Amino acid sequence: METVPITNISRQDQGHIGKERCGGFQMPLHYPRYTKADYVTMPEWKLDCLLSQYGLHFSGSLQEKRNFAMGAFIW
Repeated sequence: METVPITNISRQDQGHIGKERCGGFQMPLHYPRYTKADYVTMPEWKLDCLLSQYGLHFSGSLQEKRNFAMGAFIW
C-alpha cells in the first residue's frame, strides 16, 4: 500500500480522513440555548439525546443528568 502525503489529497478526502481518526464525532454547529427552567422540565429522553449530540455520555439519575447538563451548557 502506497502512502500519499496529505498535501496531495483533495480537500474532500482530507475531511474523510479526519473523521476516521476522530471516530466520526462532529460537534453540532449550535450551542444549546435552553434555560434552567427548560432543563428542570426536560424529559429524560430529550436530555439523553442532547448529551449524546455533544458526545457526553452520562449515567445517573434524572436529577443528576439535569444537573450535569446545566453545568455543561449554562454559564
